[in-house]
This record gives sequence, structure tokens and C-alpha cells, in this order.
Amino acid sequence: MVRALPFREKVVVVTGASAGIGRALALQLASQGAWLALAARDADRLEALADQCRQQGARAVPVPTDVADRTQCEHLIQRTIDEFARLDVLVNNAGVSMIARFEELRDWEAVETLVRVNYLGSVYCTYYALPHLKASRGQIVVVSSLTGKMGTPTRTCYSASKHAMTGFFDALRIELAGTGVTVTTAFPDFVATEMRERAFGANGQPGLSTSVREDQIMTAEVCARLILDAAARRKRELVMSFRGRLGLALRPFFPALVDRFLQRAVERGR
Repeated sequence: MVRALPFREKVVVVTGASAGIGRALALQLASQGAWLALAARDADRLEALADQCRQQGARAVPVPTDVADRTQCEHLIQRTIDEFARLDVLVNNAGVSMIARFEELRDWEAVETLVRVNYLGSVYCTYYALPHLKASRGQIVVVSSLTGKMGTPTRTCYSASKHAMTGFFDALRIELAGTGVTVTTAFPDFVATEMRERAFGANGQPGLSTSVREDQIMTAEVCARLILDAAARRKRELVMSFRGRLGLALRPFFPALVDRFLQRAVERGR
């Protein structure tokens, strides 16, 4: 049986591509023969990833980008068009996290960074990509978080930035009806990535330890595969864990129970 390759020779921009879910997405897209524009701040890791993608037979161009900077987002999209002459898929994956109780917060700059990267970064990239996506009847893939559906303790400000993403892309999806451009939003639960190691603490510094049990949660590779499967079907939303789907179903009827469920999940770290 011939393996389906829905992204073969599709031009795909992946933000936050140098590590974690973004890196796994890039490598899996490369294995399908996609043409990739890879964006992240770490130029060395980005170049190494582009080489790996090329070794799999893909075309890949690294574009060092800080999505918090609107002009760099514009450059990313223009560089993609200059290289490939079109754009089929935009994957808004870049993100940063914060693990802190709100009352313990001591650094507001970190909060502003969360908003600029997680929310505005996806808005900026989408704005500049949209004319090209409309021309190709392409698609937008958004990597959000379960916290973008349900506020989660110690992820207060992170949850807010992901809720902003959810609201924006829900509204944009409606605006794009009839254009051929679709929006797929993925809501991962805990995923084993480097993101928590770089998460801001209450003092704005990264590197704090967490209770998350990395060996008992979803891998970035599995997460990427599920996202790409949903994107290939142009699915509207993907809630990526049974407990996430259960929590969303129960919350309208048993909100206090779901609150306790979320608190326990954070305490157990899985």
C-alpha cells in the first residue's frame, strides 16, 4: 500500500521549529517531501535542522526569526515567497511558557513576552501570510494548549495568552469562510519538550524545576503526528487527550469538579 503524503511539495512555514513540537513537525513534514521555511531564534539549531530535513529529501530554508517582532514576521513570509513562490500552510507553533502563581509574580516583562510571542507572534505571521494562503486556498495550523481551553493553576498568564490565540483564530475562521483557507487549532495536553525548562518563573527567570513527569506524558513526535493528521483532514479542532475532552464535556455541568481535576493534574505532573 502506498503511503499517503498529504504535504508532499506543499510549502509550509513552521515557527518555533528549532526544538520540541516544532522540530518534530518539521522532520515529519520533511519525510513527506514538504518544502519548508523553518523559523526560530536559534540560527545554529535552525541550520542543523534544515540540514536534517534536506537529508530526508525535502527542500528547507532556515529563516532566523523572533516572532515577537512584527517586521521579522513580515520578513519570514517574504523570504518564503522569494524562495518557493507560494505558501500553502502556515504552522503557528512558536511559544514560551510561564509556571508561577499569579500572586507570586515579580516580573511583568515576562508576561508581556508571553503575549508578544504566543499571541501577537501568531497574529503577525498570519497577517502577512494571509494573502498568499488565500491565493493557494491553503491552511493555518495553530499549536495552542489545553490551557487555551481551560485555565490551569500555575499557568495563569500562559493560559491567558493561549486563550487569546483561541479567540483570535475562532473569529478568523469565520471571516475566512468561502475563501478556501481553513484553520486547524490543536490543543495539546502535557508534552515532553524543552519548553518547561525555558519557562519563566515568578521572577522572570527560566530554568525552574517542575513536577511534570516527562516519562509519563506524550512525546513531541506523537504530538506532531496527531497534529499533521488533523491538518491533513483540515479538521477544525484537535483536543489531544482523553482527559481534556472529558474535562471540556463535564465543565458546563460540574465546573468545580473540573477545577479540582485540573489542580490535581498540575500537582501530579501528568
